[in-house]
Amino acid sequence: MLIHPWDRARDDTEWQRWLAVHDFGTLVVNGLDGEPPYAQPLHFVYDAERGEALTHLARPNPMWAALLANPEVVLSVVDDYAYVPGPWQAAPDTPPEHGTPTSFYAAVQLRCRAHVVDDPAEKAALLNRQVGHFQPEGGSAEAAVGEGPYSRLLSGLRGVRLEVTDVRAKFKYANHRAPEVQDRILEKLTERSGPGDAAAREHLLRRRA
Repeated sequence: MLIHPWDRARDDTEWQRWLAVHDFGTLVVNGLDGEPPYAQPLHFVYDAERGEALTHLARPNPMWAALLANPEVVLSVVDDYAYVPGPWQAAPDTPPEHGTPTSFYAAVQLRCRAHVVDDPAEKAALLNRQVGHFQPEGGSAEAAVGEGPYSRLLSGLRGVRLEVTDVRAKFKYANHRAPEVQDRILEKLTERSGPGDAAAREHLLRRRA
């Protein structure tokens, strides 16, 4: 992922706060020899204090052999995206039709070392942490070994603890454009009010400040 200086995260806090509420991404695993990479969409829980992400997948998932052969993986998260028409980005005193269209988006890529969790008690603890994150209001029984409604399902799952070894974060929201161009983009995003436009507008305003 190309990251220009003006698109970089200002600090770790910026991308960590964003990732805390964007908890669905794609786990990318190197393919076995001669095979393309595996790309698995999934929910996950990111723990900033421990520097890890937690997730789980069904045991029949075809990626396990590749992950065990090479546990160096990438967890990619992209959201808050919006298409920006060329005229919106035209430089001052330039014909609108000369503006360059682009995409706004936020993206965090976590390079990780994957650790497979097969111990039943550890899997149950991992699952309960995930459910606690996504269902803080409760309403579901806890996973436990040998008891409860989910005990028989544990054997059909494998947990994954993703130890984060590197982070690449990008917030692409016209931060290098002239203030009057940014003003125009903000106005147009408000007028269009399409999917993702409000989030893109908030990012532009926040990073501009």
